[in-house]
Amino acid sequence: MIRFLTNRSARRSTAFATSVRAAVRRARTLATTGLVIAGLGHAAIAQAPAAAPVDRRTMLAAARAIMTKVGICSVITVDETGRAQARAIDAFPPDDQMVVWFATNPTTRKVAQIKRDSRVTLYYYDPAAMEYVTLLGRARLVADPVEKQKHWKDSFRAFWSDRGEGYLLVEVTPERLEVVSPTRKILNDPVTWQPPSVTFEPVRRK
Repeated sequence: MIRFLTNRSARRSTAFATSVRAAVRRARTLATTGLVIAGLGHAAIAQAPAAAPVDRRTMLAAARAIMTKVGICSVITVDETGRAQARAIDAFPPDDQMVVWFATNPTTRKVAQIKRDSRVTLYYYDPAAMEYVTLLGRARLVADPVEKQKHWKDSFRAFWSDRGEGYLLVEVTPERLEVVSPTRKILNDPVTWQPPSVTFEPVRRK
């Protein structure tokens, strides 16, 4: 009886050891397969072709469409400590030269900041289409009555009763523009994530 139990225990131990070794072999095989698949995945990503170059006209047309659709954008200025300050504005659509106008109160911080440093950034984002435009340029404060007549929205009556001294315009002349629009195949660089950009010639004012 003792010998029978010993033999049976030995057989169980052998079977258990065999199953363990088989499990280890399967685990090693799966691990190796997973590493190979992961390696192939990374290689495929690394070797994925970059987006085809997009011409200037196409990028500007895409940027104009996004900016006009979004309307509300963030204007970013530089404060007295060198920090970026952002706030939402209701900008006018860009003109033929991609110049953007918006209105503000002359007593706001952004006016004082623009007087110190005219560099500004306008940022437009459409979350539904996952596309955006960043316009970097120089801002100019404009109190010209003629321009005030040209740049006005009926919705502004909630903030200004007229286009008098309390109504000030800001003109942003672009220096560089960045745009990403997946629906138009305008994509970031796959390695650096840098967006396609357009540069503008400096504007010489009279």
